Amino acid sequence: MTVLQGKLAVITGGSRGIGAATAVRLAEMGADVAITFSKSDAEAKAIVQKITAMGRKAQAYKVDHTTPKAVGETVDKIGQDFGKIDILVNNAGIYEQKSLPDLTDAEFEKMFNINVYSVFAATRAAIKFMPDHGRIINIGSVLGERAIFPGMTAYAMSKFAVAGMSRAWAWDLGARKITVNCVEPGPINTDMNPENAEYSDEQRKMNPLSRFGQPKEVAAVIAFLASPESANVNGATIGVDGGMNA
Repeated sequence: MTVLQGKLAVITGGSRGIGAATAVRLAEMGADVAITFSKSDAEAKAIVQKITAMGRKAQAYKVDHTTPKAVGETVDKIGQDFGKIDILVNNAGIYEQKSLPDLTDAEFEKMFNINVYSVFAATRAAIKFMPDHGRIINIGSVLGERAIFPGMTAYAMSKFAVAGMSRAWAWDLGARKITVNCVEPGPINTDMNPENAEYSDEQRKMNPLSRFGQPKEVAAVIAFLASPESANVNGATIGVDGGMNA
């Protein structure tokens, strides 16, 4: 299936987890791919090699995702290098559980710099290079709908913001037929939240399917939203959470 042949997809945080699975899935659909990453040089190199082995173009760009200005500049460079950006997947993010009395200003600022401000910066840069009928897919969280347990002050706020930006941008960019949607994963088996971690059983109990999702399952939804078939899906929030928010 090469429905994305000739398209350029940018995935922030694309070297691991959901981002890596998405990069590979979009390449399988015919897209050339640029990923950003912050620390995992070996993983980023491996993803690039995997994609180029498919006959697609791929490049990795190292950037500090805690610095929104740098993220915006990196996406701008990608646009200049490839000449356009057809698909943007704002995937880079962090998770930390910290109750309100213990949350420091620095921790709050770091969460918002990565999860919110860098999403804004990446998108503002990308739309300068995005043709009409482009795709923007923001990765939120099941916790962007409700704070299910204590300690979610900064994280839930940041993911509520992602959902809100997605809806607002659907209006801002609709005249150009650019769609903007938000994917909200539940517990997904990644190194940020492994299915065999200390609190994994508690998370399973909150899920009607009693299991963790896999990165490829989230990537499949992102792939649909990046495809021509999703042209009338805009401003939507789609859960990939096993029914956690049902």
